[in-house]
Amino acid sequence: MAAAAGPTPALRPVTDADAQELFGLLALCFADYPGCFVDPHDDLKDLLRPGQSFPPPGGFFVIEDERGRVGACAALHFPEQGVAELHRVYVRPDLQRRGLGRRLSEAMLARAVEAGASRMILFSDTRFAGAHAMYQRLGFSRVGGARPLGDISNSQEYRFERAL
Repeated sequence: MAAAAGPTPALRPVTDADAQELFGLLALCFADYPGCFVDPHDDLKDLLRPGQSFPPPGGFFVIEDERGRVGACAALHFPEQGVAELHRVYVRPDLQRRGLGRRLSEAMLARAVEAGASRMILFSDTRFAGAHAMYQRLGFSRVGGARPLGDISNSQEYRFERAL
């Protein structure tokens, strides 16, 4: 018999006090990928003061687990007029496959439309095939080849886009 589903956890804005839990979330997510590291000083500076990293009309949001810990996150900003960029979509491994990444992404899409964006872009590490499949189910298409980041993890990213 399947367990009864609990209430849908609410999205809430990130605060600077969430920094340590966000670093932990990314470290857990990156641990599944050999050679992928969390480096707050050079690669993840937006997590040092996360409550201030994505100002309106964008934002940085989390979903907490049943114990009040950060379980998933996503961020949005607007690099140019009419273009929204999705950032930091991560779901803790023990909470994956529950629709949280999709829910966060859809919330950011809706926020982008409300702010007047006509297109959304995102960049995703080439190693994150599961995330790529979700983005494609959400209507994103991969555009071009991979771009190297020159970071501690030797990351390369694919660019994804979709019209809004």
